[in-house]
Amino acid sequence: PVIREETSHKENFLMQLYESVVIARQDISVTQAEALADDLSKILEDNGAKVLKRENWGLRGLAYRIKKNRKGHYLLFNIEGEPDAISDYERRMRIMEQVLRYLTIRVEEHDENDSIIISNRGKTSSQAESNNAGSEIKQNTEKRKENKDVSKADVSPPKGENQ
Repeated sequence: PVIREETSHKENFLMQLYESVVIARQDISVTQAEALADDLSKILEDNGAKVLKRENWGLRGLAYRIKKNRKGHYLLFNIEGEPDAISDYERRMRIMEQVLRYLTIRVEEHDENDSIIISNRGKTSSQAESNNAGSEIKQNTEKRKENKDVSKADVSPPKGENQ
């Protein structure tokens, strides 16, 4: 008879992928934000979860004020773990004064590349938009040239008249 190890099968089944974004208060320093990220990673690892990727997006403006803050330190975590580990992680974040908001979602797979925030870092918003819109502008100018050529052909008088 074949003996199955139920625990290993159960662990593989329960290990799910999550993405979590945490917004910390604006009045903490960058080193304190990193220390907060270390603490959150330790909470996850103590509960058997793995932090696969961690990004610090830096101090960014909020869409609206949260607890009298107009800015916040954004942190992104890619996590592999059990739902119980995520529950404890979120419970602890609710208690922490430094955390303004958090959102943890379950995903099917993690994106291995840097996030859009990190990949656009160092570029201004107009540079990022210009990279995306560059080919679109080129296409539009080519269309205008074609339209001018067609309109010149339409406006020219027939060869037998006014000569």
